[in-house]
Amino acid sequence: MKVRLKGVNRVSVKLANGDRVTYYYAWKGGPRLPGKPGDPEFIAAYNAAVAQKAKQPTGTIQAILNAYQDSPKFNDLAPRTRKDYVNHIRKIETEFGDFPLAALHDRRTRAEFLGWRDRMAVKSRRQADYVFATFAAIMAWAFDRGLTVANPCERPGKLYRASRSDSIWTQADEDALLKVAPPRIRLAYLLAVWTGQRQGDLLRLTWTAYDGSHIRLKQGKTGRRVVIPVAGVLKAALDEAAQDKKAVTILTTTKGTAWTGHGFSATWRKTLAKAQVTGLTFHDLRGTAVTRLAIAGCSEAEIATFTGHSLRDVGAILDAHYLSRDARLAESALSKREAHEAGTKIPK
Repeated sequence: MKVRLKGVNRVSVKLANGDRVTYYYAWKGGPRLPGKPGDPEFIAAYNAAVAQKAKQPTGTIQAILNAYQDSPKFNDLAPRTRKDYVNHIRKIETEFGDFPLAALHDRRTRAEFLGWRDRMAVKSRRQADYVFATFAAIMAWAFDRGLTVANPCERPGKLYRASRSDSIWTQADEDALLKVAPPRIRLAYLLAVWTGQRQGDLLRLTWTAYDGSHIRLKQGKTGRRVVIPVAGVLKAALDEAAQDKKAVTILTTTKGTAWTGHGFSATWRKTLAKAQVTGLTFHDLRGTAVTRLAIAGCSEAEIATFTGHSLRDVGAILDAHYLSRDARLAESALSKREAHEAGTKIPK
């Protein structure tokens, strides 16, 4: 007799060698189950997980974590974000799962929570910030719904500070990379620098998204839909690649299969090393695209149509991270001022 187990979460994963495997979890964010549905060990593990979840005490942070993972707020997150949250939640469970909600109003609780973040920061400040930001988001969600009487995680500040102000790809960097990059990496670079899209979205981009003049995609992180006109240099590269399609996706490995995130990142790093390009990442191409559009005289609204940012975010990015360090903008500003004060036409 076939037994139907409620809530089992099925996840299909593509391995680095191209094979696909399926993992099963007792529920979204729950423990992984051994074997396959119907196997005795699978059913036993499922029943044990459900029993453990049922007897978890109320009035603890664990109850808040469970409620959050059953909420639309959690389920509406992008798949990658949800996966990261699950990893962070497991760390929170280990440290504070049995922490009583009644103690949240005690001022010493905030010190306890921040002390935990500081201990994690010894290994990685950035990772400590990520985990604690997840904790803070969940506690804010609970407080907003009246599930807690206080939120000791509110406005914790950040331990990790980094500026990408100097992390813009110059023409010299581009020339060095394209000189040694194989065609599949060259195409990835051109897609990134001419569209300003994220690595994950570009790796998932299919040929059906390209009609010969525009690229249409839905961003995985924000859900925004963008329509991007294709520049001549990018069109030439895409049209050439289209003559030898090997997969549904535009970007592929040497075997003609879709990239995994880890596989692409490894090949990208090797190409950077060969080109002797240092201090730059693939993600920096997104900021580089924004900067180059701004230098070309594009308005923030025009830039936003390319990148999918909100207008406010475009302005913040340009102001805080990139344009303050680009000398060409200062030179352009001086040229315009001199022309204005001389009573001549402002050069374009």
